[in-house]
Amino acid sequence: MPADRNVLFVIIDQLRADCLFGALADHVNLPNLRALMADAVSFRRHYSVVNPCGPSRASILTGQYAMNHRSTRNGTPLRHDTPNLATEVRKAGWLPLLFGYTDTTRDPRVLPPGDPALKSYEQVMPGFEEVVEMRLEESLPWRAHLAAKGYEVPPYPAIFRPAGPRPDDPALYRAEDSDTAFLTDQMLAALRVRKPGWFAHLTYIRPHPPFVAPAPYNRMYDPAALPLPVRVGPAEAERARHPLIAMSHLGNPIARTVEGFPDLEPSDANVQMLRAIYLGLATEVDHHLGRVIGLLKETGQYDRTLIVVTADHGEMLGDHHVWGKSTFYDAAYHTGLIIRDPSQPAHFGRVVDHPTEAVDVTPTILDRLGLAIPQSMDGCSLAPFLRGETPAAWRDHTFSELDFGDPLDPHPALVAQGIAPEEANLAILRGPTHTLVHVNAGLPPLLFDHRAEGEMRDIAAEPEAQPVLLRMTRAMLDHRMRHADALFARTMVTPAGVVTVPRG
Repeated sequence: MPADRNVLFVIIDQLRADCLFGALADHVNLPNLRALMADAVSFRRHYSVVNPCGPSRASILTGQYAMNHRSTRNGTPLRHDTPNLATEVRKAGWLPLLFGYTDTTRDPRVLPPGDPALKSYEQVMPGFEEVVEMRLEESLPWRAHLAAKGYEVPPYPAIFRPAGPRPDDPALYRAEDSDTAFLTDQMLAALRVRKPGWFAHLTYIRPHPPFVAPAPYNRMYDPAALPLPVRVGPAEAERARHPLIAMSHLGNPIARTVEGFPDLEPSDANVQMLRAIYLGLATEVDHHLGRVIGLLKETGQYDRTLIVVTADHGEMLGDHHVWGKSTFYDAAYHTGLIIRDPSQPAHFGRVVDHPTEAVDVTPTILDRLGLAIPQSMDGCSLAPFLRGETPAAWRDHTFSELDFGDPLDPHPALVAQGIAPEEANLAILRGPTHTLVHVNAGLPPLLFDHRAEGEMRDIAAEPEAQPVLLRMTRAMLDHRMRHADALFARTMVTPAGVVTVPRG
């Protein structure tokens, strides 16, 4: 890739894949993302490999599964010497600019005990140049902007409380002053004065909760026109399916998705109202992403910019009476991935249905920049798909993890069962026909058949499913063994010195 080419890498926080293709796609207006999909390659079976935000971004940026980088919770440190996208592009002279956040918890071993960075998980991945600080709980430049414009600016999280008695009342700020608008304004101003050859990582917090949107996005969509969430029955029936579902319902109720309404009931009317706000926030992000793409076209840089757009994870939005992303269901992990490589116009509009993972994103960017992919990275470059090819031995599954333990405030149900924090985790293998959820600490597994009722029916305990359960369990074990920490897996110290066999 020539040195005067640009890289625009966008992560949209908590955007479900079915907003682009699926159940919600016909109910949300995303003209700029859809136009980009028609002018790029889209990956329809793309999955986060770990949730929530911090761990997911750690995997995206390091190209590692959580079982290797081990930053498995918001607040769990990431080892300081882990190669990542920013450290690698710096080696080739690129300055990786960050417009937004990475939610990277710093390694306490390399900082003094009193360092302010050790008081918040919302820190920056080593190697990035933080141009605009837009961390959810801080966002000081944005708050200063609001104050300068005469707004009364309450502290977090009250700043995200609707300015009215209803959850779908507008935010206290106008659309032109929202966090999404402000971040976009700052980025556009910075890029206008930069020469070609820049590398920008743009991260939008929306449509992540608290669900609050400025007018007109707060009531852009009619709740009554939206499909209801996917459910097997009432909440009690869902909770009876597995202990983790009961924990999820108790730990993340609907009231936690919106600020200032602690007694919000999970009625269908409230559920649909919040789903409508979520879609409004997604449309707001789409509008501002369109402004960024518009600048590229206006300045003649669109066909000189590698554009990558994805999400860190999904959002349950009330499916199975669950909110957020700390669960095992597909909607929490399934995300979109769009890549526009301007050097491959013949394949624009292609849709790839082979399974891809968040760990593939950084290797792909490095590959397209002509840089080596570190041995420590678990992902694979998607460049062949961008060229219209399909690798001969491509994976037939995706692998994801979740750590649902909290060493500081363990869930009472886990304490009652004697489950230690290091045991409170699960792994998910999504294969061609079935999905296996293996839960640690002796909790029962779940097995879903994609060809039948999918996540609507767990068949793990059914006698006829035992051969599939064994096969999937072995496949998951094989995957974990094959992808164990590979930093020195291909390195040997010999009489001739250190020898490393390249990947592939």
